[in-house]
Amino acid sequence: MALTILGLSGALSHDPSAALYIDGKLIAAAEEERFVRDKHAKNRMPYESAKFCLEQAGIKPADVDVVAIPFAPISIFEKARWQYAKRYWYAPDRALDAILMGNRRYKRYYKHIQWCLQQLGFDLKKIKIEPVEHHLAHAASAYHCSGFTEKTAILGIDGKGEYATTFFGYGENGKIHKIKEFFDPDSLGGLYGAITEFLGFEMLDGEFKVMGMAPYGDAAKYDFSRLAKFENGELIINTDYANVIGFRRYKENGKGYYFSPKLIEWLGPKRQGDIADDPYIHYAASMQALFEKLALEMMDYYLGDIIKETGKIAFAGGCALNVKLNQKIIARPEVKELFVQPASGDAGTSVGAAAYVSHQRGVPVEKMEHVYLGPSYSNEDVIAACARHPSKPVFKQIDNMPQRIAKIMVDANPVAWFQGRMEFGPRALGGRSIIGCPSVAGVADRINEQIKFRERWRPFCPSMLDTVGPQMLKVDHPSPFMTFTFEVNEEWKTRVGEVVHEDGTSRAQVLKREYNPRYYDMMLELEKLTGNGVSLNTSLNRRGEPMICSPTDALNMFYGSDLQYLIMEDILVVKDGKDWYDNV
Repeated sequence: MALTILGLSGALSHDPSAALYIDGKLIAAAEEERFVRDKHAKNRMPYESAKFCLEQAGIKPADVDVVAIPFAPISIFEKARWQYAKRYWYAPDRALDAILMGNRRYKRYYKHIQWCLQQLGFDLKKIKIEPVEHHLAHAASAYHCSGFTEKTAILGIDGKGEYATTFFGYGENGKIHKIKEFFDPDSLGGLYGAITEFLGFEMLDGEFKVMGMAPYGDAAKYDFSRLAKFENGELIINTDYANVIGFRRYKENGKGYYFSPKLIEWLGPKRQGDIADDPYIHYAASMQALFEKLALEMMDYYLGDIIKETGKIAFAGGCALNVKLNQKIIARPEVKELFVQPASGDAGTSVGAAAYVSHQRGVPVEKMEHVYLGPSYSNEDVIAACARHPSKPVFKQIDNMPQRIAKIMVDANPVAWFQGRMEFGPRALGGRSIIGCPSVAGVADRINEQIKFRERWRPFCPSMLDTVGPQMLKVDHPSPFMTFTFEVNEEWKTRVGEVVHEDGTSRAQVLKREYNPRYYDMMLELEKLTGNGVSLNTSLNRRGEPMICSPTDALNMFYGSDLQYLIMEDILVVKDGKDWYDNV
């Protein structure tokens, strides 16, 4: 009998997702936002994503053995709830609630999951729902998916789960051992989120933007050390300034923020608009520097000896998407390899919870080699979507697709690229991407101004052939998921200038052909034409929208932007009925 486990996340009212393991093989995983077209799909359950997972596997609800959920009840006899109450003494209603009704959120989530399962056709009397602690699910999504067989240091840093905010442990022989956890409000992810809000972005969405802004500033201009410290093995956030609730919050236009008026008194008004300027660029740099310093101190304190033993680390939680921190970790001489779960945020906990339960039941899960785990569409599906679309697309099925698209790119055109199964996690990796030729000057600005409508200072990333990675990047480390930044070798900074950030680094995807042959082959064609097997790559979406899922989504986005070319499988769509034979 096959062991079939469905993981469902969404406990923290954002980023719900579903993942399906059958006998240790990850058959499908997808985020709800992609189906419902609502970024982060707040306050929703993973209904569409679960439905997709079952359909992809060709199974019915009755075939599922266990539903794993990444949120669990926390006992009153553990430190978590008491610590929360102690640190939030200034909000006695919240403090008392943690002690007396500390699992209220869990119970509510459990009911929502039951409702979701009923809508999907599950019989609640027959299905077992297994809760996994949130940070254990993060840890499992990193360790169990890493493929590491040696003893592995496990690091989990995010905003918060039930109460925990940070996890240190190790994995050995398929088992996860917890060493230490910190609890809300002592959250490095929460602090980064509070400063993200202060810098004018949305928490849980804009942290990437702060990280992109940081290289433009000077971290030495402002000392942020008063915000947090790590002493005697404990992380303490200064809740006079950040990670605040209730009346301590700074309020503006009826909205309460995760920082206090005291932060405004110290640093001045909250940033408005899209300009990255003084002093805000320096604040971003100072926050990033403090974040890196504390994360590395904590890692050394709790995991240093384990890392020295085998050099292997597995990292998850929203903060694992901080590619600058990851660059610092892999630069350490004692670190041999760092595996970062590609869906490190809460969406990845559906994979983690399911992987954890699979291991508990004696079925190890396979290494996560790629994230092409969402829906795919045939040429026939694409043609049907074009035929139905109100914009009456001009389209044609083409031969030698990779070759022809490379030619269009070299002629200075960005291309919307829709191939194979949709990616799981926040990164476009050549399934749903906007691509461009990185040796064509100005292509990044063109994508920004005409298509993505996003902040000018945010970097664009390169995808590259696995033969190019060792030539272009100064450090040789596996990077299939864009979870690291790398120093770029001097010669390549001019060769592919459009994908090198202000600080001389690139957040690179180094691709092996077996996981995405069409994307790989297109880059081979680019190499023939330009000498560089590198593509500029950004996600196929407009600002503020989730990544594209279906051909109809792609067409809607295409006709809402200034893009001229859209390739979906072998179907090329062009604007304004361009003369085919000039361009293709």
